[in-house]
Amino acid sequence: MRIFITGGTGNIGQYVSKALLDAGHSLVAYTRTPERIPQIGEQKNLSMVKGNILDHATMEQALQGCDAVVHIALGWGNSPLEMLKNDTEVTVFLAEKAEKAGVKNFVYTSSTAVYGRWFNGMDEDAPLYPDDLYGSTKAASEKYLLGFNQCYTGQGARGQKTLMRRNIIRPGYIFSNPAFEGGASQSDTRFRNIARAVLKGEDIVLSQNDGTQFLSAQQIAQVYLKLVESDLNRELFLALGQTFTTWEAIARCAIEMTPGATTKITYPAGELKHAPDMVNVDKIKRVFGLSFDATVDLRDHIRWNLDREARVLAGEAVHNVYHVW
Repeated sequence: MRIFITGGTGNIGQYVSKALLDAGHSLVAYTRTPERIPQIGEQKNLSMVKGNILDHATMEQALQGCDAVVHIALGWGNSPLEMLKNDTEVTVFLAEKAEKAGVKNFVYTSSTAVYGRWFNGMDEDAPLYPDDLYGSTKAASEKYLLGFNQCYTGQGARGQKTLMRRNIIRPGYIFSNPAFEGGASQSDTRFRNIARAVLKGEDIVLSQNDGTQFLSAQQIAQVYLKLVESDLNRELFLALGQTFTTWEAIARCAIEMTPGATTKITYPAGELKHAPDMVNVDKIKRVFGLSFDATVDLRDHIRWNLDREARVLAGEAVHNVYHVW
C-alpha cells in the first residue's frame, strides 16, 4: 500500500513511519522539517516531500496515487480563527482532496483534549466538552470527517456518497526516544527537567496525583498500522496505556537509576492523594487485540533522558533532539 503521511518526522509520526515501512508499505512523507531526522529520508520505499500543511497545492499534488492518508501533523494558531484555518481547515481540505484522488482510507490524529471533562471509566462514547481551542479544533475536525458521507449538488440535495473510509485515533500522552539515530524526541520537557534535577541533586515538588496513562510512540504506532490495514469506517479509538503512572513515580525511578542521588520529592502543602480517573481503552483490545503497559518503555525513556542530561551537564555539545512546535 502506498501511504501519504503528514507529520512523519514528529513525535508520533517517526514511529508510525517506521512501523508502516517495516510492514512492507511505501510512504510519501510530507514534512516541513525533513532535516529533523536525516536517517528517515534514507529508508527504502520512502519518498520525502518538503512542505507546510498550509501549502494546499503542494500537499494535494503529493497525495496523488496514494491508497491511504495518515494525518498526524498539527496546525497551530493563537486565536480561534487561526486554529480553525491552520488545523481544522487543513484536515477538511486534505480529506476532500483525498476522496477526489481515490484514496481508500483516511486516518486522522485527534486527541483526548476533545473531552475537556474527564471521569472514571470514560471511553470513546463519552460526551465532548472541549475547554480550550486545541480540543475544540480536534473535535471540529472529527465531526467534519464523520459527517463527510457525501457532498451536495445543491441546497438540501445530497450528491454522490463518499467512498473513502475515515477513522480517528485519540492519543493521550505519547512519549518517545528517537526512532532513528539523531532524530527528535517528545515535545514535553518534564522528563528532561526531572533528569536534570536528579543529576544536580536538586529537590523536586510534585503532585502525588499528577499523571496519566502513558503510551510510547512505538506502541501507538501499532494502532495506526492496524487501522490503516483495516476495512473499518467512521470508527473512533482511544490510544492510551492500561496503567496510570504519576510524575512522582517517574521522578522516583530517575532517582533509583542514579547512584548517589540526593534528590528529595516533596508535595504541595495540604495535598491529599486520591485514586485516578481511568480512561477505558478496551476498544483497541477488543477490535485489534492491542493492550499496552508503558512501564518498560518509560524506564528506557527515563534512562535516555538521564544519559543525555549527564552529557549536557558535562559540557558536551549535544544536538537538541527535543521536538517542539
